[in-house]
Amino acid sequence: MPEIQEIFDEYGAEYCQSHALSPEQGKAMRAITDCRTARLGGHIDVCPACGYIRPSYNSCRNRHCPKCQAFAKERWIENQKYDLLGVVYFHVVFTVPAELHSLFFCCDRAMYNLLFRAVAETLSQLASDRKYLGARIGFTSVLHTWGQNLSFHPHIHSIVPAGGLTQVMQWRNSRKKFFIPVKALSRKFRGKFLALLRQAPEFAGKLEQAVIDSCYRKEWVVYCKPPFKDAACVVEYLGRYTHRVAISNSRILSVSDGKVSFKWRDYKDGSRWKIMSLTAGEFIRRFLLHALPKGFMKIRHYGILGNRDKVKRLKFCKLLTGTRITEKLVLSANDLLFKICGHDPCLCPACGQGKIEFYINLPPPVGV
Repeated sequence: MPEIQEIFDEYGAEYCQSHALSPEQGKAMRAITDCRTARLGGHIDVCPACGYIRPSYNSCRNRHCPKCQAFAKERWIENQKYDLLGVVYFHVVFTVPAELHSLFFCCDRAMYNLLFRAVAETLSQLASDRKYLGARIGFTSVLHTWGQNLSFHPHIHSIVPAGGLTQVMQWRNSRKKFFIPVKALSRKFRGKFLALLRQAPEFAGKLEQAVIDSCYRKEWVVYCKPPFKDAACVVEYLGRYTHRVAISNSRILSVSDGKVSFKWRDYKDGSRWKIMSLTAGEFIRRFLLHALPKGFMKIRHYGILGNRDKVKRLKFCKLLTGTRITEKLVLSANDLLFKICGHDPCLCPACGQGKIEFYINLPPPVGV
């Protein structure tokens, strides 16, 4: 099957000659191009039982690389499943209008941080209101910047437990349906985001009043999906969203004659699968739109799930909600690979008896 690496390998150099790349975009393109090739070096493994020899090349570990996310996803899921409470969880999505996209292009880090802050304050302040819940909640938020067709579409997915801690440190469950009406969330989020935007010094002189007025007149899109069935569904769902890249290799159908064809789901047309064909240059441009700033944290925990005193607070919440407290186990890399692949990665594929062992390093070529 065709891969993003193949597209970058064949058309990347030509694209770079006619387009100026940011440092993050250039790094992502180089990493994906070199991932699991001799350019990054590697090692040779040998089976002592039959003498089978297998070269293994190093991964790039870039967070935009579709090949490197499966392992990172499983490691993250293993760490997060111990933090789940035995309550219902909701999935809320916050989006911003297209009129603000130009600000994201010129000030991406500041705008993404502002988006996280607006979402966090919206959920926390409304949940603390006795009209809705009257408690301190916790939630995990994940930034995505793309739509199904690789268009620029910044939005945040928040996974929220259905309840929180009151001032007297008791657990209060929310209603069966989401405890904050979507319309209240939408209008609070709109007001919060635009107020923060006006106050931010980074945007002094860059905001046009007509754009702000247009955003105030619009109803911003916030929606809440049905609750998850159980904690296991929450973990799997979180894993899919936290480590998803703009497009996976499995969605790419063909690469030929300077064009890339891929499948995408059109949510405006009954979630039907469709096929889109783009020139290789346009495909690369759209993919690189979603390269995040260096060191930017796209997964953040808030409230009772925040990192400060998290262990003690979560243990207390588990006692209040009747959640089983289990000891955290750290799986080895081989155990995680077994979970992903469904077989022992060390078992020799030739004889099926011996265990593959490290033999010698393969350094990257000189000058690479």
